[in-house]
Amino acid sequence: MARLAVEIANGDEPGEERGEMLRQHGVAEPDAGALAVLVPALRAAVEAAVQGGPLEPVNVLLERYPPVIRVDGHDGPGTAHLHFAPNGEDPVTWLGRNCAAALAHVVCGDPAVTLGRCHAAGCGRFYVDDSRNRTRRFCSNACASRTTVAAYRARRKAAG
Repeated sequence: MARLAVEIANGDEPGEERGEMLRQHGVAEPDAGALAVLVPALRAAVEAAVQGGPLEPVNVLLERYPPVIRVDGHDGPGTAHLHFAPNGEDPVTWLGRNCAAALAHVVCGDPAVTLGRCHAAGCGRFYVDDSRNRTRRFCSNACASRTTVAAYRARRKAAG
């Protein structure tokens, strides 16, 4: 869910993973106009999660989209897991509830999820750091390469 929150906060087009998740839970893809209501609060909450606080943006998201916690085993026997919104709910509300719960877990120190913000000049996109040692600094290989090349050129220029 944190990955989904980051995707929406970045303004990315819906990916295959998001589409599959929505289908599995009987939720339609929200139209851009409806989703626009969620984006500012979600973006502020993701930013807060990346920085490790303040907590207020996450709490605002939780107040607007309070999770409805229940246990579900829709994947078959032995696959019980938590759901934070009812299946088939309004898409924006469903996304809001799930993303709010995921970001609450992140700001409370969930060790399984680390969020970051790209260090490339002019980028600023958010990402989920799933690297082995949680030291990722860029949202993509393109940003990492662009930064490396810029640093190399700057060193060569300074050397004369």
